[in-house]
Amino acid sequence: MLRDGCVFLMYHELALPNRECCQSDPGYTRYVLSAEEFESQMLAIRDQGMRGVSVSDGLLHPESAVVITFDDGCETDWLTAAPLLKNLGFGATFYVVAGKIGKPGFMSGAQLRELSNAGFEIGCHSMTHPYLPDLDEAGLHREIVAAKVELETVLGKAIEHFSCPGGRYDSRVIRIAKAAGYRTLSTSVPRANFPSSDPFHLGRIAITRGVSNSSFLDLCRGNALWKMQLKVRLNDSAKRLLGNSTYDRLRSLILEK
Repeated sequence: MLRDGCVFLMYHELALPNRECCQSDPGYTRYVLSAEEFESQMLAIRDQGMRGVSVSDGLLHPESAVVITFDDGCETDWLTAAPLLKNLGFGATFYVVAGKIGKPGFMSGAQLRELSNAGFEIGCHSMTHPYLPDLDEAGLHREIVAAKVELETVLGKAIEHFSCPGGRYDSRVIRIAKAAGYRTLSTSVPRANFPSSDPFHLGRIAITRGVSNSSFLDLCRGNALWKMQLKVRLNDSAKRLLGNSTYDRLRSLILEK
């Protein structure tokens, strides 16, 4: 295990029988695990003497902890992930796209309140899920500040954690998130977090389908993250060279093949 630090895992929608996913794009579905695969990973964490916790708890007490996060606010967070986590005594942070509340495939306001009342932490994942660096100041205010207000209105409590759509962010995003009153900002950079880590540059590891439990546990222990970091640096270079939209189109074509 990591000394004085822990790994933040990033999940998305879970696949259920006879239920369509929110998106069919291969760039999205590679992050969609089956409920059985997710449960197997959570049991593996428990069996190794580790515990799944929220962002707040992981920053306060990282010892033998793995932070569990979900992006987007899909309805399977409430239907499947939360009951599994609750049965294991695990916590988690669910980052919600405020503008998708009540849309098909996503949690309703009532489901979101039930999730929060069950003890799970709710964070913000923007208003409409754009790539934030592509926006002007007004757009950033809508996606970061107005989205926070929207979620706080639905839940009746403060929203303190933000995660960046697609892991894309810049200095303006950090500045506005700080001014809005967030305590942390999570990225998609695959690195462990420590008490000394900048809370507005928190790393997370995206979990894709088909990862073996042994490889999964290696990630939870913080092993071999340099390989993922190298891949992210190469991808980031391609994004800067091609632009977000061209990069995404090429990525989808490659994944389809």
